[in-house]
Amino acid sequence: MKYYCIGIKGTGMSTLAQMLYDMNNEVTGYDDARDYKFTEKGLDERGIKIFYDNEHPIDKDTIVTASRAFKDNHPEIKRVKQLGLQIKPYNEIVGEITKEFNTISVCGTHGKTTTTSILKHIFNNTIGCNYFIGDGSGHIDMKNKLLVIESDEFNRHFLAYYPKTAVITCIELEHTEIYKDIEDTIRTFEKFANKASKVVANGDDLNIRKIKFNNEVIFYGENESNDYIVKNIKLETTGSTFSLYEKDKFIDTFTIPLYGHHMVMDAVAAIITSLKEGIDVSKIKELLPSFHNASRRFAETVVGDTVIIDDYAHHPTEIKVTLEAIRQKYPNKKLTVVFRPNTYSRTSYFKEDFAKALNTADKVYITPIKCDRENPNDYPPVKSEDIINLIPNSELVDEESVKKILKDRNGVIAFMGCATVSHLIENFIKELENLE
Repeated sequence: MKYYCIGIKGTGMSTLAQMLYDMNNEVTGYDDARDYKFTEKGLDERGIKIFYDNEHPIDKDTIVTASRAFKDNHPEIKRVKQLGLQIKPYNEIVGEITKEFNTISVCGTHGKTTTTSILKHIFNNTIGCNYFIGDGSGHIDMKNKLLVIESDEFNRHFLAYYPKTAVITCIELEHTEIYKDIEDTIRTFEKFANKASKVVANGDDLNIRKIKFNNEVIFYGENESNDYIVKNIKLETTGSTFSLYEKDKFIDTFTIPLYGHHMVMDAVAAIITSLKEGIDVSKIKELLPSFHNASRRFAETVVGDTVIIDDYAHHPTEIKVTLEAIRQKYPNKKLTVVFRPNTYSRTSYFKEDFAKALNTADKVYITPIKCDRENPNDYPPVKSEDIINLIPNSELVDEESVKKILKDRNGVIAFMGCATVSHLIENFIKELENLE
């Protein structure tokens, strides 16, 4: 079959395009952004063509799917419709793929990318698996029976999926433009979880505990009421260690090259899920130290005495735990944050929470709000200065004014946000190198 993916450089769309190609389909795509994005790596490796004009031919038997960022008035969307082609929702195509495999769906407001990536690492080095990860990487080999997929609650996308096993890392209110409140969020996760035969869930999360499960549930966490209990957590500058018990039965002590309490919990979810798929605990223990996290998850670059971290954190909780993780690894370095707010709805709803989380850094810079899927007129007036006004000594910064961050060099500079911060980082590194 032929597929045409509009917005192909988006993390989810890029991943889907790669998987469709691996399933022996003909795949092409369109994007407005001509500059290189990290999501192109897998597309380039497969030779998937990306168009940037609205003139190239599209065969009549092509199935079209489009990113939600592309509105009905976009020239390429209008052209596709004028050609008489139907646009099939992205999540429905992903859902059809999940039907074909023993699918493990990892969901949660935070931690799903890391948990999915750890599962991929374990399974790829043991029984083999297909995977869909939200950093723009995907792979299908029809010989593999297992599919591990990061399952996003945005726009309730994951309700179109067909999991055999569901993993739930945590539940918080996040997409305020989609969910009216936390109860709406919990009930949606409940619908998703109950599509699975088995659930592995963080039992320490009070919102997860509100779910009415109608299937087998395995709870993990530090609380003694869980089925699997985490003890003896040690967060050190070289990584994290912890012991895992199945009730009173000691399983093993594990070491991960990751930082922060939240990363320990993500690893625990992956360990339990792997055990339930028949992977030997000794093999899991052996593999974990060699794990490398997904793109834009605590990704480090060192220039001289300056450590630059690129991280996807875009929710107050994610910012808080990521800054704690940085403090764990670099306890004696000054910590500076450059945060790019994404969407007017999220910024308006969480501006006080953003300020509280960011205030734990030594110095804070905020960029203008980045949003390609919302009309600012649909939300209460909000701007980055609303966060800046709540954080002492914080400043506005953009790609052109990034030079001002040079005064904070020789420490840790953490660039955060789900919208790309790559140009900010590139410009800052150039400024650093000019000083050499």
